Amino acid sequence: MNTKEYEDVLQFWFPQSFDKDQSTLAHQWLRWFRGGADAEIIEQFSLLLKRAITGELDDWLQEPRSRLALIIVLDQFSRTVYRGTPQAFAQDPKACRLALEGIEIGHYAALKTPWEKTFFFLPLGHSEDLKNLELVTRLADDLVQSASPLDRAWLEFSAEQAHRHREIVARFGRHPHRNEVLGRPSTPEELQYLAIGELVHQRSLPPHLSKFFVNA
Repeated sequence: MNTKEYEDVLQFWFPQSFDKDQSTLAHQWLRWFRGGADAEIIEQFSLLLKRAITGELDDWLQEPRSRLALIIVLDQFSRTVYRGTPQAFAQDPKACRLALEGIEIGHYAALKTPWEKTFFFLPLGHSEDLKNLELVTRLADDLVQSASPLDRAWLEFSAEQAHRHREIVARFGRHPHRNEVLGRPSTPEELQYLAIGELVHQRSLPPHLSKFFVNA
């Protein structure tokens, strides 16, 4: 196992002191969830993603942090590199399997920070399997309960997102915003939902968090 490669992923995704205060955490949030790191991901990790897809990096599954790195590559980097194409979601089944397996064997519990744990279980939040989404809501709620004062409000928003994604899949059986890219016909009810434009993954942060973007 090439330790440097998976550590490169983790150091990129969780840079030093990214959560030292609210402003640095806000800056990192933009990189994680609003496309702020897209250009760097495409430049630095496109080839690594291709290797992950072919199974070349499966030896990363031996340890908690290396498994986390592989999950990030498959779940997060694929959404950036292949955005707007069906391939953006093609690695979701494997990423979910790796997350579920890692939870079962104790890799999730071994992680030290709530942000590492968040990205470990995030593939389950991207799932269209309601059981996976129900598990995510429980895990996300647990992180809020044990959060530090610095992290708590951000993790509360993250947990709210998990609950809202669960509600959408419970209602429609899938994520309707993916229908066009995946070539799936939308039902009249889904078209009505999409027309409103209030998609969960595009939801704005509340004022008590967005105020930190001024200096982010």
